[in-house]
Amino acid sequence: MDIAVTRLAGKESEDAARCLAFGHHCYAVAPLVAEIRQDLVASFVDSVEHNRYDCLFFSSALPAQIIGPRLSRWPRVVAIGPQTAKTLRHFGIECEILPRYYSAAFVPYLGEWIQGKRIGIPRADVPNPDLIGAIRTAGGIPEEIRVYSLIPTGKELDLVRAEAVLFTSAMSFEQAIWKNRTGLMVMAIGESTASAMRRAGVVPEVIGDGSLDGTLSALNACLAEKSGRVGIL
Repeated sequence: MDIAVTRLAGKESEDAARCLAFGHHCYAVAPLVAEIRQDLVASFVDSVEHNRYDCLFFSSALPAQIIGPRLSRWPRVVAIGPQTAKTLRHFGIECEILPRYYSAAFVPYLGEWIQGKRIGIPRADVPNPDLIGAIRTAGGIPEEIRVYSLIPTGKELDLVRAEAVLFTSAMSFEQAIWKNRTGLMVMAIGESTASAMRRAGVVPEVIGDGSLDGTLSALNACLAEKSGRVGIL
């Protein structure tokens, strides 16, 4: 299938090879662009270098790409998923990966260790009150640094040749300008994105586990099931 994948510029570099490994072709479409806050990036890096945090939580590959090469030391580091971890490890930063690729899994993963710990969270300028509240309830001290903003492009997604569209975040769906049509398979990378889609009256046909590879695996399972049903008929 030809799959349009919502991506920020610069985050799509490995998508084509990963899609091809599952038997599909993909191309990037951008409902959002990132605007980096260099002053906040510098301030956050300085805090890490001065041992302000007990743990860093990277909830996306983009802040890992921005901040990783600037660090010479770090405390415990947790990545939301395998692609974010790969980005961090590229810069020599060893990290842990959540068992479920959602921010909601962060506090349960750390367990009692989080009590009294200061958690640095470099992320987009998008509120995540559930994560911050969960950290505080568990006895942790969250410090969210919004090192970049996500700005809608205002341009309609190019889905002319797409057989499927994959929304990779709730915000990428909510801010996208696009036209659904008969025969276009609509997919969500994970349950958070799927929930945002359902609220808007769009039911995703495929829901991943929060990762691109997991979504492609779910897609292939869906296609195999469809093929089986056709064979029975």
